[in-house]
Amino acid sequence: MNITTTTDGTFARISLCGEIDFNTLPPLRAAVDALPPQVTDLQWDLTHTSFMDVAGLHLLFTPTTSGPERRATVTGLRAQPLSLLLMAADLNPLVFDLSRLLPDIPPADLRPAAS
Repeated sequence: MNITTTTDGTFARISLCGEIDFNTLPPLRAAVDALPPQVTDLQWDLTHTSFMDVAGLHLLFTPTTSGPERRATVTGLRAQPLSLLLMAADLNPLVFDLSRLLPDIPPADLRPAAS
């Protein structure tokens, strides 16, 4: 897995090339932990990530215990990672609130009821 971090003031983008699973979770967490404390907005670029298992849900939805709280968003979602996120949000929309990660999706309480 290749991980590239780009920082610009309070914004950081972590781009990765490879799969997200429990073997790759520690270096991804380390990349977040290495961010400067002034970074308040983190964007995960998953353009080159074709597979993500439940470890990806832990990465995106479990806040880090060290360092400042950051707003995280995701870009470049491919079919399988997007499918996993949608399935998780469908099963438990309060825990897996996609409006937090994907700013263009309205919060669960504002979405129309499924028919």
